[in-house]
Formats: sequence, structure tokens, C-alpha cells
Amino acid sequence: MAKYQCPVCGWVFDEELGFPYEGIEPGTKWEDVPESFVCPMANCEVPKSFFKKVEE
Repeated sequence: MAKYQCPVCGWVFDEELGFPYEGIEPGTKWEDVPESFVCPMANCEVPKSFFKKVEE
């Protein structure tokens, strides 16, 4: 499972955890996250296309 980070605020989407608050179940692959997804941090709202994969 991979992680993707917002380049503006640093918030991380973890495929393992998903984001149930927005209806994205744990185990959801990044490519399956809707293109309309934006960073959930207040006043950030960076689009999904700007997120970068976190290299571990």
C-alpha cells in the first residue's frame, strides 16, 4: 500500500487507512480515489493531481 502527500500542507493519504470521512474505504488504491478529490485540510483544497507519491 502506498501513501500520497499534498505538496502544499503535507497532509498524507494512506491507501491502507483510506479516508472514511469522505467515503473512501480503507484499502482503496489512489487510482480509485475520485478525480474530484481535494486535500481535506482547511483552506488547502489542492486537487488530487498535485499529490505526490511518498517514497519509503
